[in-house]
Amino acid sequence: MTNPSDTTYTIAALYHFAKVEAPDEKKPALLGLCREHNIRGTLILAEEGVNGTISGPDNGIKTIIDQLRGWDGFENLEVKYSYSDNPNFNRMKVKVKDEIVTMGKSYIDSNDNAGTYVNASDWNELISRDDVMVIDTRNTFEFGVGRFKGAVDPITKEFNEFPDWADLLASSPNKPSAVAMYCTGGIRCEKATVYMKDIGFDEVYHLKGGILKYLEEIPEEESLWEDECFVFDQRVSLKHGLIEGEYMLCYGCQNPVSPEDRKSPMFELGVSCPKCDDILSNEERARFRERQLQIRLARERGETHLRDNASKRPYTSTPRE
Repeated sequence: MTNPSDTTYTIAALYHFAKVEAPDEKKPALLGLCREHNIRGTLILAEEGVNGTISGPDNGIKTIIDQLRGWDGFENLEVKYSYSDNPNFNRMKVKVKDEIVTMGKSYIDSNDNAGTYVNASDWNELISRDDVMVIDTRNTFEFGVGRFKGAVDPITKEFNEFPDWADLLASSPNKPSAVAMYCTGGIRCEKATVYMKDIGFDEVYHLKGGILKYLEEIPEEESLWEDECFVFDQRVSLKHGLIEGEYMLCYGCQNPVSPEDRKSPMFELGVSCPKCDDILSNEERARFRERQLQIRLARERGETHLRDNASKRPYTSTPRE
């Protein structure tokens, strides 16, 4: 894996469930510190904890992490690091919300009754058991980019749809005796395991550190991971070793576009892909093509167009259907 001496930017993905006193009051100082150290990305604060991904100079990232670990209850904040030649975010945002990941179940306390953590080194053995259902708690478009072998896709567009799917599974005659759950960094499945136990699942496991930790630690030749892992920044996807992947985003619909998709006659850089070619209006196509032309002209002048990173921009909303 690359290291900070080889690249310009350190990327830190983090979350921690612990009581945050007066998150509104913490926001200005935290945002100011991030800007002072040229940090970009997003941090979400709520009374239940902190969640986010930030990018910047290695020393600046360390300063922010040290600041967060200085908060009461955050001494054991775990961070997953990766490295890049690009900042991968356009600006710094600190948001205050009701939940650090929105499940829509306000009573869920991830500090209580969560499932059993499973380290990356033990994950393959667990998900190879015949009595274990492997559940992907991410959204279905993320599942389409990559998933664990044999995993079930709940087919959700947003995480707050997961409880309804889980309720159906709990009442099913084929209810599994054990479930193993995973997501990108661990935060969604941590909340999901609490809910699964609340609705009657007894043997509930989740991958510690999420897919990112697995891809960092498990050699590709031993891996049960298939394809790449979608991430919510300009890298779009990651491979084993947390190396930037081959996917890009379609400007027309925000869906991830694979190398195979880009061979399709329906793919036009900055305009469309096989998922949206038949739904774009003529006005939209004209607008996207004009933007792409301006990008090309800016490059020829040795300049950078504001939208030059459109195919590698931070993910901002649900893909268009």
